Amino acid sequence: MSGLYQVIYDLGVLVLPSWASHVAAGLAIMFILVNAVLMGSAVFVWMERRLIGRFHNRLGPNRWGPFGMFQPFADMLKLIFKEDLTPGNADGPVFFLVPIVMLVPVILMMAVVPFAQDTALVNLNVGVLYVLAVTSVTALAIFMAGWASNNRFAMFGAARGVAVLISYEVPVVMALLGVVIVSGSMSMADVVSAQTIPFFLVQPLAFFVFIAGTSAELNRTPFDVAEAESELVAGYHTEYSGVKFALIQAAEFGGVVAASAVMATLFLGGWSGPASAYLGWLWFLLKVGVLAFAFIWVRSTFPRLRIDQIMALAWKFLLPLSLINLLATTLEVFFLRDSAGLLSTADLWIMAGINMAVAVAVIAFFGTLIREKVRPMQWRPGAIPAVGYTIGEVS
Repeated sequence: MSGLYQVIYDLGVLVLPSWASHVAAGLAIMFILVNAVLMGSAVFVWMERRLIGRFHNRLGPNRWGPFGMFQPFADMLKLIFKEDLTPGNADGPVFFLVPIVMLVPVILMMAVVPFAQDTALVNLNVGVLYVLAVTSVTALAIFMAGWASNNRFAMFGAARGVAVLISYEVPVVMALLGVVIVSGSMSMADVVSAQTIPFFLVQPLAFFVFIAGTSAELNRTPFDVAEAESELVAGYHTEYSGVKFALIQAAEFGGVVAASAVMATLFLGGWSGPASAYLGWLWFLLKVGVLAFAFIWVRSTFPRLRIDQIMALAWKFLLPLSLINLLATTLEVFFLRDSAGLLSTADLWIMAGINMAVAVAVIAFFGTLIREKVRPMQWRPGAIPAVGYTIGEVS
């Protein structure tokens, strides 16, 4: 059993039977998980709106609470009292299940993330595989939303969302294979322990592919074609309102926090830092905050891509990069590991130097290959008479 579960169980057996203590500990863990995700979503929503306001030279939310800090709670209260509408021809049970199916993977993913040493709710020896498995459920939820809504805009948005999720899942999995090979384990805690050097230095290509692929899977700008408001009203969740809409939004924004936590664990050393035995949780939260800030910065800076550009980026750019990273990592580990199959800190620095050079070269090469060749119109003097004067010709 995990450390936190054991603590709750030990307290419970003082006043409850053993079986009741197990039930109480399980319910307490679920309560902590659900509220952590919902509170994380609320904090991220506030942070995103305030930061985008600063990026756009405006204030952002500033009425409810100091610096608008209570605005997410005001929004939640408003959505709770809004009418919950269901289209007349919708598939009722499936339509009802969509918000739950979208939110549950985010909650389950946080269960295996270690916030500090020995503080993960569950320390699975296949934690990386578990994260990939539960996040794949999101594609099913998006398709369910489009199909059950009986709405063409929702169906178009769902089709786009599923296509993007499936396409970007491939390079993301390939990128994580490099991390697993270097650390020698799929346990999240073991990956953190193996990072005597942060893996974003040892695996720069994997980090780049993972953060780009995760942005697409989270439906973040510039990959948010699944709910392109200028084309599809609101995409797959067009027909959702009230509490259902609030849960879908909580899943989307909570997914960013959960993805930042996973990236901080796999690439930034998790809780590692000075005095990590006491301040590990603080280092972890700081790293999560930096990654969440990067997501917000990208959203406020880049315009939305077209669906063909998004698909080309996945198959023609990120997939080759992930395969090259996997090949390079396999060869490096094969030649550098010792007789026990372990890599020293010096070996990791050697890998970091090689992989950084490889990353710069392949990103430049494949970036040139997929770059669209724009040929702007050129004006040249002509001799086309028009009411006594000459206009230019377009070539």
